[in-house]
Amino acid sequence: MKGREIVLGRIFGQEAAALMQDGQLVDLLVAPDAITDLAPGAICRATVGRFMKGQGGVFLRLPNGASGYLRERRGLTEGGSILVQISGVAEEGKAIPVSNKLIFRGALALVTPGAAGINVSRRIRETARREELEQLGRDAMGERAYGAILRSAAEGADDDDIAAEIAELAGLADQILADADGGPELLLDAPSPHELAALDWNDPQPDSVEEGDDSFERCNVLDAVDELLSPRIALPGGGHAWIETTRALTAIDVNTGADSSPAAGLKANIGLARDLPRQLALRGIGGQIAVDFAPMPKRDRATLDQVMQSVFRQSGAEATLLGWTAMGLFEMTRKRDRVALSLLASGQG
Repeated sequence: MKGREIVLGRIFGQEAAALMQDGQLVDLLVAPDAITDLAPGAICRATVGRFMKGQGGVFLRLPNGASGYLRERRGLTEGGSILVQISGVAEEGKAIPVSNKLIFRGALALVTPGAAGINVSRRIRETARREELEQLGRDAMGERAYGAILRSAAEGADDDDIAAEIAELAGLADQILADADGGPELLLDAPSPHELAALDWNDPQPDSVEEGDDSFERCNVLDAVDELLSPRIALPGGGHAWIETTRALTAIDVNTGADSSPAAGLKANIGLARDLPRQLALRGIGGQIAVDFAPMPKRDRATLDQVMQSVFRQSGAEATLLGWTAMGLFEMTRKRDRVALSLLASGQG
């Protein structure tokens, strides 16, 4: 199907939402199973544990015996309570990354209790509307010292709806912040996949929304997921790549296929680079990543570097491109922001 399509359904026995663009899967949200009850976005009260010498961080005790890691330790005392928000997914055997900067998310606005000031999305360019939204945010916040971010969807929204959502989010923040004392406890669950789809995927408005028991099959989401569960990635010109994750890192090998010319190598490498942010996000891959690109002249590395920088900047992913090693591998890191798709498929999420 041409256009932007939101598909709501279930996969792997869990609630899920898929975003399709011109028939290609561009995002997939799957609810973690019952074992993983602290998903990114959840807000909980934690107990401060031991400080990490030399690293500037601190371990926390989270609900249900989970362990968290906070990079910021100023003002904390061992055994004290702190409110944190789950900010990522932990590798096996490691602490869950958390943040002490809470964000309350809505479809039109975000409320940030720890960051004062009213900000408007840069995608809203009309000066008069930006000023209107800034004033609306200040009025809706009242006497609170919280901050707010007006999302791009607010540009054409009804002012009363925006004010009502900000007031609701600020009221929720009031309740959470008033419950800061005590032992580890989940105070606000993470949004479900269907809730996240409503918050994040309705700007711009989709061309269609499909839901139902067979929606994933009817809209070809299941076929796209099957491709993601395979280590093989088809590339333009007959090339392909293999992507395999170990405990230490993810390795990606790019091949040109029958044509081994330098031009074919560059074409396959650029093809992989352009699709890499999508592949990593949908597969739920983070941590250290090493790419063994197909052979090409060293002079073409600058071209490939520009493509990599551009696509990861546009993707918005928290990724660091480290560049080339002495052995000719391209190294990068990416924040682990969701449970790996392979684990969800095997029921080990």
